[in-house]
Amino acid sequence: MTEEWIDESDPRFHESEPVDHYVEGDGYDYAAPRIAYPTADRAISSFRASAPTALAAYGPFRVVDPTRAVLVGTTTSATPAQFAALLRAYPQLRTLDLVEAPGTENDRANLAVGRMIRAAGLTTRVPRGGSVRSGAVELFLAGARREVEDGARFAVHSWRDNRGREADDFPTGAPEHRYYLDYYREMGMSTDGAREFYAMTNEAPHARARWLDAREMRGWMARTLRNAANDNEAAGDAPRIAYLDVTGATQ
Repeated sequence: MTEEWIDESDPRFHESEPVDHYVEGDGYDYAAPRIAYPTADRAISSFRASAPTALAAYGPFRVVDPTRAVLVGTTTSATPAQFAALLRAYPQLRTLDLVEAPGTENDRANLAVGRMIRAAGLTTRVPRGGSVRSGAVELFLAGARREVEDGARFAVHSWRDNRGREADDFPTGAPEHRYYLDYYREMGMSTDGAREFYAMTNEAPHARARWLDAREMRGWMARTLRNAANDNEAAGDAPRIAYLDVTGATQ
């Protein structure tokens, strides 16, 4: 039997799931699953207009200079190969900016890209106005160093498999949970921090996101990483934790 996780940006999401609303605080209510595509299109157009000298494109990634790339789009099953090609072509790459990141069409491929980001030692950065949603949050977490500017925004929600089941449909300790918890631990979170962050993301059902601003995301990162430094189970990761800091970078 094959299980599959479907993200909000996957067109198949709309085949069986009615369009619900993401709630972004009082007074903000809009049909969000379908908004990912036009929003991404506008961000990509804006990026191209402001950075006409981009060196190359690899799927949703745009290379700005040999040391920096920008993510403007959805990751798919093809993205790991595209990102590997980017790393081969630009071995001096140091920073990945997440500008307009709606999520992923293939969660397993998305986490593979996250592990590639970590293995390459890249800094992940969300600039002012950057929008990181759903599965793209895992890519942000992959950074060996993480930077969040004021004005950056994040959206999290529960995953959903191809049978329509969500995280809270599975008992504690189910292997479906380990899939994400293990990833968070690999990305430097403490055992308790990974559980707390995972629980927070799953408090929002798949069709309704919880929005986090820059301050809130910095708080989550600082707490989970600080705890990891004192987590005996993470002792082997301690050298890595030292530079997994969260900064309010400014330009």
